Amino acid sequence: MTIYIVDIEAVDTRYTKQWKEYLPKQLQRATNNEVVVISGGETPQATTPGAFLNFGGTNVYKSKQLEQIGEMFCAGKVKNGDYFLYTDAWNPTVIQLRYMAELLGVSIRVGGLWHAGSYDPHDFLGRLIGDKPWVRLAEQSMLECYHDNFFATEFHIEMFKKAFQLKPYAYGDYKTEFHRVGWPMEYLKNSLDSYKCMEKRDLILFPHRIAPEKQVDIFRDLAEQLPQYEFVVCQERTLTKNEYHNLLGEAKMVFSANLQETLGISWYEGALVNAIPMVPDRLSYSEMALPEFKYPSEWTEDFTTYRANRHKVVNQIIEYMEHYDDFLVSLEKQRVKLNKDFFSGAALYEQVKG
Repeated sequence: MTIYIVDIEAVDTRYTKQWKEYLPKQLQRATNNEVVVISGGETPQATTPGAFLNFGGTNVYKSKQLEQIGEMFCAGKVKNGDYFLYTDAWNPTVIQLRYMAELLGVSIRVGGLWHAGSYDPHDFLGRLIGDKPWVRLAEQSMLECYHDNFFATEFHIEMFKKAFQLKPYAYGDYKTEFHRVGWPMEYLKNSLDSYKCMEKRDLILFPHRIAPEKQVDIFRDLAEQLPQYEFVVCQERTLTKNEYHNLLGEAKMVFSANLQETLGISWYEGALVNAIPMVPDRLSYSEMALPEFKYPSEWTEDFTTYRANRHKVVNQIIEYMEHYDDFLVSLEKQRVKLNKDFFSGAALYEQVKG
């Protein structure tokens, strides 16, 4: 069996850059199969504001991937039993992949990692396009092209099923399935080790995209309420990955008031380097975070509810900052949980091996 990774374009400041480097090696080591990466070439580094990719560039990238897939079928390189793993399931080329495989009589399996889509009203697709029939039907078609639909959290699976009112079903020799697997990011634990023992200062980070669903205005207001601490919105600075990790290593806290989160890599990175996460008890955070690090969802459901509960948010931040050392034991337990259940690709690799 050959495993083909149809990868997501790499942006230097995002985890997608690391996936391009680490995932093929991890997958080959775990499955002992040949791994071939189907890349779309150079990636536009200027993402569309508020998004994690370039809306024009991503389609150029995917078109080049489709061209390579078509050439492989024409050359007879794709064989029965091969596996195609899409590291971003929202890739319409999977439809043409299934078209070629079925009409040419090549029996393959296909899996896709779902990150977001129009089915999430707070995602940029949900905000800008909504539930227009063309996008919902496109997503449903892509869903049905994958034999294995991979999600990082139960929250994401339930949101997906609710939006499409779908259940896994069988057709022919295959069936479409939903799998809750950890994302293949076990490399982070070692790569961030050197930042874990940095000297801490009274620094609180907002490590998210600047987008409406991330509610950066709440963070900015907190900075005014707590002038004794330094508040930094990371995306307002031009940071290399190393500079960003240095800030994480120096920070005592990372803060979230997110309205959209199906996993949350930035707060995991913070936990790895002993930055206390303060996250709302909603979305993926509910199943991922220990009780010590969750605050009631109603405190930050919007700016109005935040103002009504601002004193509670402020007091919780003070508790974390002034008694930082008291939370380190719980933080270690939090790291263990995240490492094992959400940021290890072991379950994913087993599914791909089939």
